[in-house]
Amino acid sequence: MADQPPQFGSVTPTLRSFDEAMMREFYVDYLGFEITFEHRFGENFPLYVGLKRDDCELHLSEHHGDCSPGARVRIHVAGLHNYWEILSKNDYRFAKPGKPELQPWGDSELTISDPFSNRLTFFETGA
Repeated sequence: MADQPPQFGSVTPTLRSFDEAMMREFYVDYLGFEITFEHRFGENFPLYVGLKRDDCELHLSEHHGDCSPGARVRIHVAGLHNYWEILSKNDYRFAKPGKPELQPWGDSELTISDPFSNRLTFFETGA
């Protein structure tokens, strides 16, 4: 089918992780993601994990060389202000995000750093 243009699908970023317990506390308990899979090549090997919340999928890897800490991903959230209220009530001790801020390009954004220096920017257009 050479006449058909390629079609791109969704993106699943892989972020660096260093500590399984901290990853679970932040991504599952605080942000509300669910773990979809966990993989290790054997005992005492790094963890590679899949996370999902609605249509958003993330992978986190403890493997050296998979990715570097300090990445930033933007995640669309319908109802961003409601999500901020939920996060505020969750009272995670390492993140106390302020209210979403309106950006000059029209998006409201809320950026939170995970325990591994990755930044998650949750955004809503026209909110």
